Amino acid sequence: MNAVCGGAARTLRVPGRHGYAAEFSPYLPGRLACAAAQHYGIAGCGTLLILDPNESGLRLFRSFDWSDGLFDVTWSENNEHVLVTCSGDGSLQLWDTARAAGPLQVYKEHTQEVYSVDWSQTRGEQLVVSGSWDRTVKLWDPTVGKSLCTFRGHENVIYSTIWSPHIPGCFASASGDQTLRIWDVKAAGVRIVIPAHQAEILSCDWCKYNENLLVTGAVDCSLRGWDLRNVRQPVFELLGHTYAVRRVKMESHRITQAQSWLTTISASWVQAILLPQPPK
Repeated sequence: MNAVCGGAARTLRVPGRHGYAAEFSPYLPGRLACAAAQHYGIAGCGTLLILDPNESGLRLFRSFDWSDGLFDVTWSENNEHVLVTCSGDGSLQLWDTARAAGPLQVYKEHTQEVYSVDWSQTRGEQLVVSGSWDRTVKLWDPTVGKSLCTFRGHENVIYSTIWSPHIPGCFASASGDQTLRIWDVKAAGVRIVIPAHQAEILSCDWCKYNENLLVTGAVDCSLRGWDLRNVRQPVFELLGHTYAVRRVKMESHRITQAQSWLTTISASWVQAILLPQPPK
């Protein structure tokens, strides 16, 4: 596992674990949560690692084991110690880094692997969305022991679910059925269906500065940008990866009024692209 701090790569090696997701804390500078699994998630257990940077590299602050591989992690937006992970046994786990043992709670409703989990960032909401290989998306309130709603419509496994940072109650999902879908919690249904690629879509993310712009990454090694005001064709297509694009992230810091950083991660390498935004 690598992190870039002060211009230098810092590494912490965890024998027998393969990383699936990493998220920086929204509260504590440099604190990193990593979801990992044994044997590439095919068999064995999983581990949640909480890491802090120090002068010599990365320091393990806390680790929690789970009975199945962990595939994604998301931080709470109202408590600096709380996280949610998701795993291959169809469950979500609620953890508290202030405690040495856990989890605090387990939510088990999905019938297959849960590959994506995200905590809402909009004010007034404390909701978590999860996407599963059982082709459903579930909405959760972490204070409630069961899901609030189940969203159906995807015709293949769901790889990515992520809240809009702009629009309350709105999230996107990406699936092996080759579609990007935009959902409205209030309407309890899908708003927009975009046939975004002619291959499985493994990841999606929202632009932090344009509520209409999303990006998708797929097995066809390409990234495409989508303007929700006109989804008949992508606003850009980026080529260059030689393996499937497993994870895509839009940089959260604005470079100029017209530009932001798009960081994409494939199975083999990382690439950063300066991306001009479409006009509003």
